[in-house]
Amino acid sequence: MRRIHVGNALSAFGLGFTVPYLYVYVAQVRGLGAMTAGLVLAVFAVAALIVLPFAGRAIVRRGPLPVLLVALVTAALGALSLGLASNATTVLLSAAALGAGQAVMQPALATMIVDCSTADTRSRAFATQFFLQNLGLGVGGLIGGHLVDTTHVSSFTLLFAIEAAMFLLLAVVMATVRMPHSPRIQDAPGRSGSARGSWKQLLGNRAMVQLCVVGFVLFFACYGQFESGLSAYGVEAAGISTSALGMALAANTAMIVVAQFAVLKFVERRRRSRVIAAVGLIWAVAWVTAGYAGLGHGSQEMATAAFVSTYALFGLGEAMLSPTVAPLVADLAPEGMAGQYNSAFALVKQLALAVGPAVGGPMGASLHAPYIVTFLLFSLGITVLAVRLGRQLTAAQDQPWRARSRVVAQGGPTPADQARASA
Repeated sequence: MRRIHVGNALSAFGLGFTVPYLYVYVAQVRGLGAMTAGLVLAVFAVAALIVLPFAGRAIVRRGPLPVLLVALVTAALGALSLGLASNATTVLLSAAALGAGQAVMQPALATMIVDCSTADTRSRAFATQFFLQNLGLGVGGLIGGHLVDTTHVSSFTLLFAIEAAMFLLLAVVMATVRMPHSPRIQDAPGRSGSARGSWKQLLGNRAMVQLCVVGFVLFFACYGQFESGLSAYGVEAAGISTSALGMALAANTAMIVVAQFAVLKFVERRRRSRVIAAVGLIWAVAWVTAGYAGLGHGSQEMATAAFVSTYALFGLGEAMLSPTVAPLVADLAPEGMAGQYNSAFALVKQLALAVGPAVGGPMGASLHAPYIVTFLLFSLGITVLAVRLGRQLTAAQDQPWRARSRVVAQGGPTPADQARASA
């Protein structure tokens, strides 16, 4: 598990070097224009949507580690070729390879965490993963910002080379991991061996389908707005400067890094569905705060403070979700199907991240009041959907800590009992 967490931090550190500067690199440094830069961002989403349905099946069949190693090598080749690409065709092909590799990493690493954790440690494991991802992205972006120079292509080539090296280093670290045996799909009786059968089984799980709906709204109303609709709204409606926008993004990361483990202690003993419902209410407050920043009549300083607070509130909600949603996906998966379920949820996330900017960007830039009202309603919708989801969950899925306590209270074998039985 420690090696998996180190790997998560390394991959996030590598991504932090390039993600903030990708648009500038393609549009300005390579001189390929805004259209090509926009297509590159779209290619990332399209590549993920294409490979994720197959990734889940491969993880179930082959295990998460081989799939992860292939994804890391693919992403490394994509990053390195992107740093060397000089025309639109090679840039788009490189972006497709990088996007596909990154997309497959998520469910593969999540499945490895599931296989290397127990029900007792899973929430903390996913919280640690999220903490290290944000820390790695923040540190990588900070260092990359000092290395980059828009007047020298070589500085960007260096950034992409560092990103590729991080992926390859992660592959080396992961190659030394010995995964515990986890059941594969052929070990499970009564299960269809076809991809169509496994997807049919997943879609027949009402709780998982409802969780995917909740997940789509979560990612659409939060992550899909960070660098599109919400930033456009802040600049156009609230008059936020680019430096203040950077401060807001930093506040989001800082909130996650500072609050993650304090929040973990709070949510570990709460019903998962109620935690998700509470996040909807917190994000509703965030959208009201954003509304004050852009539609209120306070000073520019107050508007900036409110806008930064919006991103911080989103970070608080994210810290509550990281030890809640991913372990719930794992607990909903039948034995041996964690890879399929993780990939399905990652696919839902990618769909939301593709649709979110397309809807929120134009609204945030021009329809200021409707934009705030729309996403305020989406946040309240998260609360409603989470409460409904809770009715589909068993006690062990919604309150795993209470289910474990009940087993002990009802006379589950203690170490002393087991010793006497052995004697």
